[in-house]
Amino acid sequence: MADFETVRAADVPVEASLLDVREGYEFAEGHAPGALHIPVDEIPARFEAELDPDEDYYVICRTGGRAVQITAWLTGQGYSAVFVGDGMGGWLEAGRPMESSTGEDPQVR
Repeated sequence: MADFETVRAADVPVEASLLDVREGYEFAEGHAPGALHIPVDEIPARFEAELDPDEDYYVICRTGGRAVQITAWLTGQGYSAVFVGDGMGGWLEAGRPMESSTGEDPQVR
């Protein structure tokens, strides 16, 4: 049994702090406005400097595999993390706002 909460992208509160752990090119192609981007392999080196231990983070990736690992790891470090189980694919399907850094329409691949 997981020691953290799981939600669908459609149920992430509008004001939530979203932590996107995908690779840079994935994030650039399409992400939620205001999402904090720290690629999964950079979390151990960056989390203490960039994450507030008093904040609740909703952790998201493309389909959930990376986000579930980081959610478990962050909770093990004493942080409050919620796993977004259906990832950015679910975010897109739910019609949640997205933007792109590429100049193209936002997409999830």
